[in-house]
Amino acid sequence: MVEEIREPVKEGEESPEKRWIQKMLKSAKRYHKLCPYYDKKTGQCLLMVTVEGKPGKCDRDGKFDGCPVFMKFLEKMYEYYTKNKKVLPKDFQDVVNQAYLIWPL
Repeated sequence: MVEEIREPVKEGEESPEKRWIQKMLKSAKRYHKLCPYYDKKTGQCLLMVTVEGKPGKCDRDGKFDGCPVFMKFLEKMYEYYTKNKKVLPKDFQDVVNQAYLIWPL
């Protein structure tokens, strides 16, 4: 079994995971004003079902900047890509297009 060797992150630097998540957040803001997984009619968070396994209302009114459920979703996507040694998407649209093909993780 080959173990992945990771260099320690220096103080003041962000980890590659955090940088990728921030990049996806910035990209998502470019395409969406509200969370793409927010249902305006019912106020339901569609990610909550996928990530946490239970339906629930969005308590952030569809704002995904800093949303813990959205962040957990991006963290799981990052883990999936790195675990399977796949190329990380450069744009949020790539994540959206591939998310339902690879779910459940």
